[in-house]
Amino acid sequence: MALSNPEVSDSVQEEPIIGQDCLMCGTEGCEKNCQFYCNHCHLRVCKQCKDEHQKSLETQNHEVVPYTQRKRQLPVEKCKDHPTKDIDMLCEDCQIPVCSKCAIQNHRRHALNDLETIYSEKLTLCLDEIYKIHQYFLPTSHDIQENIKDNFKEIKATIDKIRTSIKAEAEFLKRLVDTVASDEIERVNKMEESLEEKLKSQDKTYQDYISYLEDLAREFHGYLSSTKVQSNPLILSQPDQLKIKPIPKTIIPVPPAFTAGQYSKEDVTKLLGRVTVPDTKPENRKIKPMETATTQLKPTEQQRKQDREKSAMKLSLSSSVTKVRKYKVPGVYSVYHISLGKSGRIWASDECGSLVQTDLLGNLLQKIQTGGGYEGYHTATEDKDLIFTDRKNKFINRIKPDNTITKVIKTRDWEPISLHSSHINGDILVGMIKIREAKVTRYNKTGEEIQNIQWYNNGQELYIHPHYITENINGDICTSDNKKRAVVVVNKSGQHRFSYTGQGSGFHPSGICTDLLGHILVGNDPLLDKFYIPSDNTVNLLDQDGQFLFLILPLLPMVWFYHGLCVDDENNLHVVQGNINTVTVYKYLQ
Repeated sequence: MALSNPEVSDSVQEEPIIGQDCLMCGTEGCEKNCQFYCNHCHLRVCKQCKDEHQKSLETQNHEVVPYTQRKRQLPVEKCKDHPTKDIDMLCEDCQIPVCSKCAIQNHRRHALNDLETIYSEKLTLCLDEIYKIHQYFLPTSHDIQENIKDNFKEIKATIDKIRTSIKAEAEFLKRLVDTVASDEIERVNKMEESLEEKLKSQDKTYQDYISYLEDLAREFHGYLSSTKVQSNPLILSQPDQLKIKPIPKTIIPVPPAFTAGQYSKEDVTKLLGRVTVPDTKPENRKIKPMETATTQLKPTEQQRKQDREKSAMKLSLSSSVTKVRKYKVPGVYSVYHISLGKSGRIWASDECGSLVQTDLLGNLLQKIQTGGGYEGYHTATEDKDLIFTDRKNKFINRIKPDNTITKVIKTRDWEPISLHSSHINGDILVGMIKIREAKVTRYNKTGEEIQNIQWYNNGQELYIHPHYITENINGDICTSDNKKRAVVVVNKSGQHRFSYTGQGSGFHPSGICTDLLGHILVGNDPLLDKFYIPSDNTVNLLDQDGQFLFLILPLLPMVWFYHGLCVDDENNLHVVQGNINTVTVYKYLQ
């Protein structure tokens, strides 16, 4: 059911809206955007003035290039010996910068070169080297560091296994020794029993013999005590009766002897096993060549990148901003943030936690209540599904195609306030806060935490309240921090590149997005400033190195602020006009 009628009266007519240029054409009287640069005149020109500049007989041979490829102008410095002259030449023989008078007076026969050309070439070379550092050397070095961390884990796991094996082998040997010792003790016990039996038998033999002797002694005493002659047993006894049986002969038992085992520590080591270092030559770590460093993406990602590059080659900044259409967002109090979903579906949210899905005709398709507010707390994935934060319960949720909601990531004790799903590799970037701390965390597609970005190199905090977040085509993470009143940009390794603080005192960054040319677009919400300046209510356009280009939208009647921003697949800019619950679509690229 449509809750409101879309305003589409401007969808056919293209109404030009000239932006408030801070980087305008340098031709007198021309107010169009600068797109080109004359290296000879050091003049900024628009496309029309470029054509006229190259038609003029006086300037037709001048070198006019796109503005981003301009020759950098030599800094102006006066000669100490000739204060009216600029230093603009380099003496190759002396290797010192000089002015024209110095050249005539002191360097007449020396080789002289244009210092501006040398400066521009060296500056371009320096910028190229900086680009290589950020695009190849730093990421590759960080990748090697990650590989070293993996080596740490692998070595620890291997050593742990060796320790476990040694302990297990030692336990086995101990059990084996205990078994052998037990068997030997059992044999000794049996030997002891056998010897004791023999000794007991010998003891009984002598006990019987002693009893015999005692009896015999009593009998002989009886003979001695008789007084008769005729019946005297001593006189009548036979010779054998007066003989004593000999003492029985026995042998002394031989006890067993114990011979200690003849072994050494080396013998035990052989039994236990030995830890050795394999005689293998270590491999050099693989460092991907610079020319292939940017082509190591998965086929689908590589194809996406090539498609983006092909599209970007056809684009440039237009000399004017043109309104394409606008549409209403029903079911919300005041729109703050939008995400573009599938088939022209838009997700929009307000500061009260309402999250709605609409089409471009203003029909309300779905509405859910969340704990979100004025931050950019939802984002469309590569597949145009939607993920959003549950700030109170500290979860990242996904809305499936059947409209069921599942928990994807638990952020533990950090409150997730902003989200961006990378269209480069599908990673999820989350702006989070906790008491007085703030950070940006990167998760992979499976929800595994893989990176935390929180500090400058000097240990200071990068963020205070990262309430909108996006990613540029070069992997830079661009964060709109309203409490810091700055756009904070770090590279994909988390190293700070630059911060943008606006063109005036009333800069309060809000929604942020990027385009195929690497431009950064950020809205400004001057209502956050107690010294509200209406002219500050606009959208800033920066290049990917943070250089301010121009203000893309001027103040419009009945528009209080621009919050949510996003660029669609047709390279059109969708701008939220929150107080009237309207999104206006502009074309600023051609």
